[in-house]
Amino acid sequence: MTASLQTTLDQAFHALHQACEAFTPPLQAREIGRVRSVATGIAKVTGLPNVGYEELVKFPGGLYGIAFELTETDIGVVLLGNYWHLQAGDEVERTGRVMDVPVGDALIGRVINPLGEALDEKGALSVTQRLPIERPAAPIMQRAPVTVPLQTGIKVIDALVPIGRGQRELILGDRQTGKTTIAVDTILNQHDQNVLCVYCAIGQRASAVAKVIASLRKHGAMAYTTVIVTEGNDPPGLSYIAPYAATSIAEYFMQQGRDVLIVYDDLTNHARAYRELSLLLRRPPGREAFPGDIFYIHSRLLERATHLRPEHGGGSLTALPVIETEAQNIAAYIPTNLISITDGQIYLSPKLFALGVLPAVDVGRSVSRVGSKAQREDYRKVAGSLKLAYAQFEELENFARFGTRLDDDTRKVLTHGQRIRACLQQGEHQPVPVDAQISLLQALSDGKFDEVPLEKMPAAEQALYATVGFEPAS
Repeated sequence: MTASLQTTLDQAFHALHQACEAFTPPLQAREIGRVRSVATGIAKVTGLPNVGYEELVKFPGGLYGIAFELTETDIGVVLLGNYWHLQAGDEVERTGRVMDVPVGDALIGRVINPLGEALDEKGALSVTQRLPIERPAAPIMQRAPVTVPLQTGIKVIDALVPIGRGQRELILGDRQTGKTTIAVDTILNQHDQNVLCVYCAIGQRASAVAKVIASLRKHGAMAYTTVIVTEGNDPPGLSYIAPYAATSIAEYFMQQGRDVLIVYDDLTNHARAYRELSLLLRRPPGREAFPGDIFYIHSRLLERATHLRPEHGGGSLTALPVIETEAQNIAAYIPTNLISITDGQIYLSPKLFALGVLPAVDVGRSVSRVGSKAQREDYRKVAGSLKLAYAQFEELENFARFGTRLDDDTRKVLTHGQRIRACLQQGEHQPVPVDAQISLLQALSDGKFDEVPLEKMPAAEQALYATVGFEPAS
């Protein structure tokens, strides 16, 4: 019995000795740093000498950050989440990768944040592919001319300020003038246009975002739309990366040969978030305290919107950035930057809004630099002289207010211009299809409405829609 036990023990110890001899511990190099200080939305970290610019670093509690400021002694990290638990001395670990976002068809119809986390209580996202949020724009040789129209369903835009697939059209105006409404109406009009939509809310109030999502769901637009949300109380780092993450999601679909529309609502909050991060990181301030590279962060974002050549898939990415002006000052720093980056702008006038002219598009200050090249031939025929007639009307209207005597020709111009303004008015979430728009514009340019009293213009418009078989949404 004793000998048998001794033999068993010898065999066990021999097996353990062999296992110890054969074991080779896996060696893995890890760089661990320490948090030196934490401020609003940023952290100063020491002890990561080999970290790369914009590399993702990991903090305790599953919090991530982006290495944004590299100096000899420490790095400035932009925090991407709730950082209240962070303290000086906490460990920081390199991840060896840049910030990326999940992409795929599973994102269609979902509401997510820029980190790819679901916000709509429909469960976790089932995706297998991720793309970096910062990607180089398509080279010029891979781009095709913008020739295919993107119909917004808004009469004044489709007729006078046409937008093409692959264009970048800025929407700007004072607060509460209907900027988001134009963007949402454009999304609603894509239900039968085979266009996927991405709506990026940057630093918006939760109630405003909820209203937009409710409108999209009510009209069935979430079936082809992805919503990326950052709210006003989120860290500035999330607001900063939101439009880049949304663009990577849109680019994934574009590279599959699909047409995509992306709305940035709005880039004013994006610029403010970047200014906040830059000042906290002690970068030198410039005009209006914005950092010197504020133009670059928007230009590299909007340059990714394009129309690809057929051999590269033929997809397109159309961008509608939104900007809020103050006291109608379109010559401010951020608006002028974006006007120079984009291919045109739609300016919403608070004066027209106060007069009840909706949408309050100021035709004189709005322009599309792609122009009629992104407009259907039948549109060009009926709308070619409309903008000039409307501009003449607005000039004469100012003089007519003085009560001077008017000749018959001037009265005709004023009468015709008043009918143009009445016909271009449109209710919220009531897009008008192409055929109905062309019929209306044809009757307008032929002077068919000039004899109709102004108070009966809505009824005349509805009667014309009825003849072409279009029933406007109530």
